[in-house]
Amino acid sequence: MQKKAEIMDLRGNRPTRTRDARALVGAFAVLVSLLFSPSASGEVIEIVVDDLIHPISAEFIERGIVEAERVEAEAILVILRTPGGLETSTREIVNAITRSAVPVIVWVEPAGSRAASAGFFILVSADVAAMAPGTNTGAAHPVLLGDQLDDVMKEKMQNDSAALMRTVVDKRGRNVEAAEAAVRESKSYTEDEALELRLIDVIAATRDDLFDQLDGRSIRRFDGSSATLDLDDQQVRTLEMTVRQRLLSFIMDPNVAYILFSIGMLGLWAELNNPGAILPGVVGGLFILLAVFALNIFPIRYAAVALILLAFALFALEALVTSHGVLATGGVIALFIGGLMLVDGPVPEMQVHWVTALAVSLPIGLISVFLVTIAIRAQRRRTDTGEEGMVGELGTAQTRLDPTGKVFVHGEIWSATSTSPIEAGSTVVVTRIEGLHLTVAPADASSENAPPPDRPATPSI
Repeated sequence: MQKKAEIMDLRGNRPTRTRDARALVGAFAVLVSLLFSPSASGEVIEIVVDDLIHPISAEFIERGIVEAERVEAEAILVILRTPGGLETSTREIVNAITRSAVPVIVWVEPAGSRAASAGFFILVSADVAAMAPGTNTGAAHPVLLGDQLDDVMKEKMQNDSAALMRTVVDKRGRNVEAAEAAVRESKSYTEDEALELRLIDVIAATRDDLFDQLDGRSIRRFDGSSATLDLDDQQVRTLEMTVRQRLLSFIMDPNVAYILFSIGMLGLWAELNNPGAILPGVVGGLFILLAVFALNIFPIRYAAVALILLAFALFALEALVTSHGVLATGGVIALFIGGLMLVDGPVPEMQVHWVTALAVSLPIGLISVFLVTIAIRAQRRRTDTGEEGMVGELGTAQTRLDPTGKVFVHGEIWSATSTSPIEAGSTVVVTRIEGLHLTVAPADASSENAPPPDRPATPSI
């Protein structure tokens, strides 16, 4: 019993010296884990979204969140400036933000930028919503593309968007009434108004200022938990779009899509007028497919597509019919109006600008008429080479033809047969060629008055 008492105290605990040793080992283990843990890298992933909200921008934001989760970053910073975009892509982004294991900071900057419509949903769904001085947000009323639904369906879509807004804002602890007013009444807010109404968390002019204000701040996660941001001296790594995302995002501009479609139509038209050229057809088909891919996400007016097709038909008729430019002018007007009407977007950034439509319609019209005119003239031009080129040529009888003899045609002496007697030195016209033998006839009076072709100094037979 005495020996056992030396090992255990009255409460059954190890002696103090043993507990101290275990505590020292545990502290060392914690220190090692802090030094070598991946989360100790202190990295912030930054992405810039300066475009319409469409499938490619949604894919880019989701990729940034996945990368931030992979490296266990302290946070992901989304620099946002957008006039709005598609509702489906907006929901994808909001879902990705609310599911993110890494805190998401959305910052509208620089001065003069905005996060309107779809951008407002993205801003208020973030763990931290921030704006720079001189920016604005809001105007999130859903605008139906094409505006072809009845009033009941419009009200349903508005209520659906308002419900999404209430859910997101309430989970973040922000002002539900002010956020819903942006959906139902299209209200917009400056950065000061948004901060006063508790729609955003901070106003920051620079990234350093933003990090200084957020460092050590406790934030409310979407699942109700809380987290503390550690942004002091964190390394910021900017994540760029891939080449594919950059290309597709560029193509998804309605102005670019319209240009691609017009050039593609021109290429196919050139191929039809010059079969076998191959290159215009390949380029035209490729451009049209790219344009269809981009325009597929936008509301397209089929009447505008019909106007563009009519324009190319009028360009072709201009080369066939003498209209003194009337048909070509009509084609340019049809192509211009078709371009303006092509995309029925709710904001100017989702429409074809009139400058683009004019800059495309005039050159395309001139080039189309030029190409078709050349093709038709080539088809109508009489053959000047080979056997067909000899028929109709004038020559001179070298000997009397009764009915056979020699004639000088095209710089050469030919054996010929005449349908009637022809005296030497008379002008003849070739009516037929068979191998190396010509059939000729006396030239008419007008042909006889024309100067005879050049004769060789010493004709050889």
